Amino acid sequence: MYIKNIKIKDFRNYGELELDFNSKVNFILGQNAQGKTNLLESIYITSMGKSFRTNRDTEMIGFEKNFARVYCEISRDYSDGSVEIIIDRSGKKFVKLDGVKIKKASELLKNVYIVIFSPEDLKIVKDEPEKRRKFIDRELCQINPSYYDSLSNYKKVLLQRNTYLKEEIVDPSILDIWDMQLAEYGKRVMKHRREFIEKLDCISSEIHGKITDCREKLNIKYAPNIDLKDDLYEIIKKSCDNDLRQRTTTRGPHKDDLEFYIDGINVRNFGSQGQQRTCALSLKLAEISIIEDDTGEKPVLLLDDVMSELDSMRQKFLIKSLENIQLFITTTEMSERLLEEFDEKNIFIVTDGNVEKK
Repeated sequence: MYIKNIKIKDFRNYGELELDFNSKVNFILGQNAQGKTNLLESIYITSMGKSFRTNRDTEMIGFEKNFARVYCEISRDYSDGSVEIIIDRSGKKFVKLDGVKIKKASELLKNVYIVIFSPEDLKIVKDEPEKRRKFIDRELCQINPSYYDSLSNYKKVLLQRNTYLKEEIVDPSILDIWDMQLAEYGKRVMKHRREFIEKLDCISSEIHGKITDCREKLNIKYAPNIDLKDDLYEIIKKSCDNDLRQRTTTRGPHKDDLEFYIDGINVRNFGSQGQQRTCALSLKLAEISIIEDDTGEKPVLLLDDVMSELDSMRQKFLIKSLENIQLFITTTEMSERLLEEFDEKNIFIVTDGNVEKK
């Protein structure tokens, strides 16, 4: 799979832009705050319909503009296709696949597979649990529309329950309606997460062994907020008094986490920065492998200013692992050594929302 071209109108700091991409490697060069990441963001939303930077779609609309439009043509192993996304100032989003408007956001999934790797992802091991949950959710939503539906429903019910918990008077019978729904969707979310993390553990461990020449053994463990053997509904009911005091839902998969161990030692608490970064790199490469295994398609990889954050050993391993995958690499400086690693490539220079092919 690769992205053939893109047409952008009034997206972030871009007015009108049309680019044809190399099916192998695309370097996007420019100083900071010129629009390099904005370009990657426009590519990314064709996969998930969402940004990897913000939860507010309207932030992607150009200043004082009424709407933003992104149109991409994609080449897949089984067919070519197109994705068009329009976001207006009211927050409404219109999506077309191959020129046909879709009704549900989940219909967009499984059309374009994209993996994003940024300096923020290098912090995934040591940062707060929310970052790790987002990583799991982003990956699972791409390859499993049923997970997307379960997670979306869980989040809706969670919001409704939390809103109701803030009322002055809470009727237990009404709260129980939310409890039953939360438990039902929550069980599905946890089941998918457990299966995914088991696969992630196996593949990441193998990749990590290759990076470290088998000197270290990586293990990734699912750390659910609730024991998978327990009845989620009963746990939620038992937490009601505490939830009422805190005016929020304190138990459930929205509190889940991931744990990383190297040779049995918790990497988040005791690992070196190098070990934490190697874990993050192993995660991202495992993400690519899982998408290919589950879908039969190689995803597109967006490397957003990440090469400069990796030492030469990790850079070399990353490049070696990315054969036959379309790459978009943003960087502020042209590295001749890095350029020499790739035979087929396009080079784009970004200056204040203007892009010139070199």
